[in-house]
Amino acid sequence: MSQFVNKLVIESVREDGKRFRPSDWIERLSANMGTFGADHRLHYAEECKPGVVNGEKCLIVDNSLEVSNPAAFQYIMNFASSNNLRCNKNPINSAA
Repeated sequence: MSQFVNKLVIESVREDGKRFRPSDWIERLSANMGTFGADHRLHYAEECKPGVVNGEKCLIVDNSLEVSNPAAFQYIMNFASSNNLRCNKNPINSAA
């Protein structure tokens, strides 16, 4: 069973098949949701973090974000929509 149950995967590829630029958009969005821990390192939020699915860098968004932080969830969804990014609710293969 996939480790991405109840998660939305937003790919770095646009609906027309072209790669989205800037290439670090995933890290930028993830860092905004993350926090710095006692170890002075960035810790990504469980609700929104970078990942790799089918060999492609993706933004993995937990559906619980829509309840816990509706504004952040809407911002991410608007970003994906306005940039025509591929969104997948049922990814096939994943890697950390």
